[in-house]
Formats: sequence, structure tokens, C-alpha cells
Amino acid sequence: MLTIANLSITFTQYDQGLRRKQLAVISDLDLSVQAGELVAVVGASGSGKSLLAHALLGILPANAQLTGTMEFQGAPLTPERCQALRGSAIALVPQSVGYLDPLMTVGRQVQRVGQLNGLPAGPAKTLMKRTFNRYDLPAQTPRRYPFQLSGGMARRVLVSTAVVTQADLVIADEPTPGLHPDVVTETLNHLRELAQAGRGVILITHDIDAALQVADRVAVFYAGTTVEIAAAQDFGTGNLRHPYTQALWRSLPQNEFVAVSGNQPSPENLPPGCLFSDRCPQVTTECHQARPEFRFVRQGWVRCIHAES
Repeated sequence: MLTIANLSITFTQYDQGLRRKQLAVISDLDLSVQAGELVAVVGASGSGKSLLAHALLGILPANAQLTGTMEFQGAPLTPERCQALRGSAIALVPQSVGYLDPLMTVGRQVQRVGQLNGLPAGPAKTLMKRTFNRYDLPAQTPRRYPFQLSGGMARRVLVSTAVVTQADLVIADEPTPGLHPDVVTETLNHLRELAQAGRGVILITHDIDAALQVADRVAVFYAGTTVEIAAAQDFGTGNLRHPYTQALWRSLPQNEFVAVSGNQPSPENLPPGCLFSDRCPQVTTECHQARPEFRFVRQGWVRCIHAES
């Protein structure tokens, strides 16, 4: 359904003295999503997760330059095609509740999503009410404006848009922070149901535990690139290939709870070789010489010269 290869996004900025500079925030990023599959995208803040979603929707700012290939259902995702598909074939559950229209009741907003996806007004309203009820939103919620809702309620309204959409590809950008654990489980199950119905789902999250509950595969982003794509069952089985993914797994409380030392490099100061080289326990001189290629190793993809078959 979706194939992304060697995607790079560079922003043109102006420094002191109006000196123009190019800031590479995503470089050589790869990802694929099949119909009926839920792919979780995990990584630290600034790793390029949300920026990828904006690129797929064609809503990058004017100073962004994009190279590489993005194909959806066998055809290139050009700016014109992104605009045509946005909100219909490709839908976003945004991270910020600020995306809700402050001048429209939330029930009308969610109902409108259903109508834009081909449902008549009556069925769209019925689906909105059923979805709100499933997320334990009070009966009066559809008549409320966003400022009248708590943060958790507003986020549940945003998640509801994914349920009423008929999109073939749903991108959920951090849909669960601030929600009650029961609602988190319900949200993840809803996304899993969308995939089981034949849609492609991208779940962008910091929460590896949450991702592993529902994901078929997990793509790990670091400093604007994909360092590993692994099957969900590879976690906890010793089959992880990249040192960063292994470190993320060990940092979970139920595992060794060992923090990853150091910090992700800034786009303004990327190392010449492997982006993880200054934090990697396996680093060698060769790691500093060139950016590792994305290789297929042990039924998964990895960007590390030390990953063994």
C-alpha cells in the first residue's frame, strides 16, 4: 500500500547575517506498510516521526525540500496527489488537540469526517455517537466545543476521527498520551481493528509497550532515519539487530531499566558516519567512515555494519 525509500527532508533557514543554511532533518528514511498491517513508528522526540506524517499528507512548510520516493497504492505521492487524497484515502489523527476547530462542536466535526468519506448525514451522525459512547464520552459531548472539554476528552475526540474515516491509510500520531489506561487499550484495539479490516495503519508513539500490544512490525527512527524495522515478536527474543533498538528494549522498567547514555545528535551537527556512533557500545573506526546501508538481516531491516546474519 505505502512504500517510502531514501526519503530526505531539508529545511532552508536563515542564520545571523541572513546567511542561508540547509538543515537536514530526515535523511535516507525507509518504510513500508501493507494493507491489513499496523506498523508502529517509535523513536525519541526529534527523530522525524511526526515530520514523516506531514510529508505523507503534503502539509510540509514552504521552506521544505523533499527528495526520495513515496508511493501509495502503486502511484507516486506527488504534492497534487497528496492534496487530493488527504482526509479521504489518507487520514491523520493529529498529536495536538489544537487541530480541533474551536468554532464547531466536536460532534459536528467528527460527523463531518464521516460525511467527507462518503457517509450520508444520518449514518455519519449515528457512527459518531456510537464511537463517542465506545470511548466513554458523556452523552452531551457532541454538543460541546473543544474549550469545554478536558485534555483527555479532546484527545478521545481526535481518536474518534480515525474510527469514522473510511481512509485506506490511517496515521495516528501519538494518540494515547494523557488517556486513562482503559481508554489507551480501547484506542489501540480500535487501531488494530482498522488494520484487520484491511486498512494500513501507522501508529506513531514513544510507548514501545503500547506499540507491541497491537503492531505487526515496529520501525525505529533515530536522528531522522530508519535504523531498524523488526517484527513485533523480535522484541524480547534476542533477535533485535541494531544497538539503539536493543538499548531501547533494555531501558524499559520490566527489563534492565538501563538508560541510553548520551543524546540524539542535532540536525545541525550530524556525525559523518553512523548516526548512533557516539553512543554505541559496538562502535569501531569503520563506523565513522560512512553512513551504513539499510540491509535485510534475519528477516528484518537494519542500518548497522555489525548486524550479523
